[in-house]
Amino acid sequence: MFLNFPMTNFNGELAALGAAFLWALSAVIYAHLGQKVSPLALNLSKGVIAIALIALTLIVQGNYWPADMNGVALGCLLLSGVVGIGLGDTFYFEALNHLGARRTLLLEALAPPLSAFIALVFLREALSLGAWMGIFLTVLGVSWVISERVPGTTVNAENPLRGVGFALVSALAQASGAVLSRAALADTAISPLWSTLLRLMGCVVVLLLWIPFKQGSQAAFKPLQSKQLLGIIIITALFSTYLGIMLQQTALKYTATGIAQALLSTSPLFVLPMTISMGEIVSPRAFLGVLVALGGIGLLFGYQ
Repeated sequence: MFLNFPMTNFNGELAALGAAFLWALSAVIYAHLGQKVSPLALNLSKGVIAIALIALTLIVQGNYWPADMNGVALGCLLLSGVVGIGLGDTFYFEALNHLGARRTLLLEALAPPLSAFIALVFLREALSLGAWMGIFLTVLGVSWVISERVPGTTVNAENPLRGVGFALVSALAQASGAVLSRAALADTAISPLWSTLLRLMGCVVVLLLWIPFKQGSQAAFKPLQSKQLLGIIIITALFSTYLGIMLQQTALKYTATGIAQALLSTSPLFVLPMTISMGEIVSPRAFLGVLVALGGIGLLFGYQ
């Protein structure tokens, strides 16, 4: 049986755009943090911080166990965290170190169509032709903006093929994690806050198991002894992980996987106003890419 998506509101779509905005704000900070903190340590620290914030929120709410939880949903959310956040984010940070932000994000643009295809195969989540066109235009516009060359920028050319491999694995992991989350959330009353907590728990567990096999992992955590650096990570985790992933889960609960992932991939569009405010010149070509992406977003909001 194919899933039906009644178009009563735009909660999922707006949540996806909200998450993309928060991730755009944090991307610049994570790019600088990546020069001082290893991908594994950065991913683990932000995950632990976000778990503490969510647990505190749930205690204040008196929400001690998610409604409508069952073994299948629990397994899907934990595995979603292992694959989508634990592996996906770590490989994403690795790719950033080898390829730079623009090339990495260009390859990450494969995540939305991968998500839609995997959801079609495993969840029988059929999309209309208009929705597929919206995904295509959104991804095309975002890729167009990302591929714009910026004078004076440099990219670490060390092991570029290794970076491409990390980026491709990250895109596949994020797409798979999104589909697993959608499978758990679509027909249950599990809240986005609880699903975020369970995903992050799965992420942290796999990273803790990974540490003993990672060469030089103990030294990788030494930068976190800096109170200033740790403070920056806490604030960034609040917006990017606590709020960002909760909005992502809201999007996956209320709209189709491929549509949610396409809107979540629009972070580079939100970066443009920031770069303009810092005095960077944005070419007409980049603005054209934004218009193409906005056309795709418009289709996704009216896909039925």
